[in-house]
Amino acid sequence: MPVHLNLLSRLHDVWGIFGLLTGASLWVLAIGTDAALDDLGGAGAGGQAAVWLLVTVGVILTVGGTIMIVIARGLTRRRRSGRALALVAALPNLVLVPFGTALGVYTFWVLLNDDARRQFGRPSRGTSVGTVGPA
Repeated sequence: MPVHLNLLSRLHDVWGIFGLLTGASLWVLAIGTDAALDDLGGAGAGGQAAVWLLVTVGVILTVGGTIMIVIARGLTRRRRSGRALALVAALPNLVLVPFGTALGVYTFWVLLNDDARRQFGRPSRGTSVGTVGPA
């Protein structure tokens, strides 16, 4: 199971880096588009809407990428919060075909496993916190 947890952490890192790079490129594109519109004397509401769309999507991708990198660090350090954040982030990732879907399914498969639960200091499913196992 440690191999899967380490791989899952690296995959979240990769997904986060892609998000940061894509967000940064959209920021650069928004700045360039705004400068080009200024040189053309302004293109009206449509041009400004395009710039704001690029900025908005760039911010979303940058924030999402940062969150994925934070999740990767939490998974690497076997923190409960990293596991919880990874499970929450797996839901919206399912819609991002194809890599996000694969990452979301793999996240659920790895982190909902009893061995992984023990790695994060959680009891196995089917056992109560206060019970003692068989002798």
